[in-house]
Amino acid sequence: MGPKRNALHLVRRHLATMPGYKPMDSIDVVARDLGVAEEDIVKLDGNENQYGPSPKVAEALGGFGFYHLYPDPEQRRVREAVAAYVGADASQIVMGNGSDELLSIAAMLFLSPGDTMANAPPTFGVYTFLGHVYDANIVQVERNEDFRLDLPALERALDDGAKMLYIASPNNPSGNCFPRDQLERLLAHNAMIVVDEAYAEFSGESFVDMVTEHDNLIVARTFSKWAGLAGLRAGYAVFPAALAEIVWNVKVPFNLTIAAQQAILASLEDREWLNKNIALIVAERERLFSRLMSLPWLRPYPSQANFILCEVRGPAAKDVCDRLAEQGIMVRYFDSPGLRNCIRISVGKPDHSDRVLDALKGMGAGVGK
Repeated sequence: MGPKRNALHLVRRHLATMPGYKPMDSIDVVARDLGVAEEDIVKLDGNENQYGPSPKVAEALGGFGFYHLYPDPEQRRVREAVAAYVGADASQIVMGNGSDELLSIAAMLFLSPGDTMANAPPTFGVYTFLGHVYDANIVQVERNEDFRLDLPALERALDDGAKMLYIASPNNPSGNCFPRDQLERLLAHNAMIVVDEAYAEFSGESFVDMVTEHDNLIVARTFSKWAGLAGLRAGYAVFPAALAEIVWNVKVPFNLTIAAQQAILASLEDREWLNKNIALIVAERERLFSRLMSLPWLRPYPSQANFILCEVRGPAAKDVCDRLAEQGIMVRYFDSPGLRNCIRISVGKPDHSDRVLDALKGMGAGVGK
């Protein structure tokens, strides 16, 4: 027997050293670390829907009797239901383990090692993560100070050979949408444009109707936010039909659990209940925004999503985040180019907002001093 070998030398070189993507901790982990009960945590760091899923989801999951069998490999019922919901053809719909899987499938389709993708930070960190995974060159085109796209610079990047561009609308973490005419300009270039509409139900705006007209547009969406199914990982994307056919040949089979399929069908049958909660979240977003505006050391940015980004003026945003965590209130902290000294607060129920507002008022400008 020869000497024991370390298998690390077999790992693809760029993956062995690439930075990972750090998501938020789950509520049970947070509660354990703080030494408090889960029900005492105000979790406003992951943009989850605090109203939860439709009651019909629990009924559907509890009454389903075929978990021991594989689901329909073509996901026909759920694709037809989703297609009717977004106004597309079922042949264009690909389901996934959360919309993250669809974003990854798009990268797999178009990025070979050494290819170039464009990105528009500050935005969702998964886009850069996927570029690293597929060993692409990433051209970072910083947004303007108000988080609008630098459209001329993005167009130059596409003209210079970037094959792919992810854009979130509403953007995470800034909460702003981008206009349809800008998307039309980007689609005129020889590149694949992937629009991430994870928060579209809170803005009322969508580009799904443009997919049929443009063979270089993919729109990714999810049931995580508006339908409260984050834990079940239920996502989908609307592809040009010709691309969807290729995806079916390259994605893993059974990538959407049968539980997620049942939950999606139940959610779409109870849209009235879910839409009422969307309206409550949008109304609470505006109330929370106005209250945050009254704090002189915070600058909240207008949002069309279910969260509000705030620039912290004076105190260190990390200190603010830590002080809130000590009180069982979890918000997201940012300190990167374009997001210096910022926190992002997810919009929950009114009592969640009141608790975070009371905590912030109690801090004042003395945080970190």
